[in-house]
Amino acid sequence: MKTVVPCYYHLDVEVSPERVDQVRRILAAHLRYWDLENLVEPVCHCAERLLRTIAEHAADKNTTLEMWWNGQHLITAVADIDGESHPQDATRGCLAHIAAMSDGWGWCATGSGGRIVWFSRRVRAMERAPLVPAVPAPSLREARRTPRELPVPVLAAPVPEGALVAATAG
Repeated sequence: MKTVVPCYYHLDVEVSPERVDQVRRILAAHLRYWDLENLVEPVCHCAERLLRTIAEHAADKNTTLEMWWNGQHLITAVADIDGESHPQDATRGCLAHIAAMSDGWGWCATGSGGRIVWFSRRVRAMERAPLVPAVPAPSLREARRTPRELPVPVLAAPVPEGALVAATAG
């Protein structure tokens, strides 16, 4: 059984439309490194959606992004400093999208006037298929077919029966 080591990643970034794709690639690389390939698309999509909302509407673009992996859940949090400047329609649409794509989500205000939006994804156990042993490749000896027994042609004349008995007695 594979053991899971808890993992944590922290990134402070000044978000701009050009940097959003770069941050997405960084997150995808960390998820693949943690053997969470099946979470790359939903987690990166939700994080990208949050980052694009911050890039478009926040006055202060400094953002902190964190990911925690505990072996069962991956929790991703995006914190911005300027939480009050987002239009309500943009924030509602972004949060509704995150709620639809995650197993759990929430947000809270920070002491500095910003907010933290977090979402989690549970890693579902993959359906297990019984392993079928692979047929080993045949060795050279097994790969050659054994020749059929063919009668050996008689090269010499048959020996008379009396001569064979006399040769063994003497």
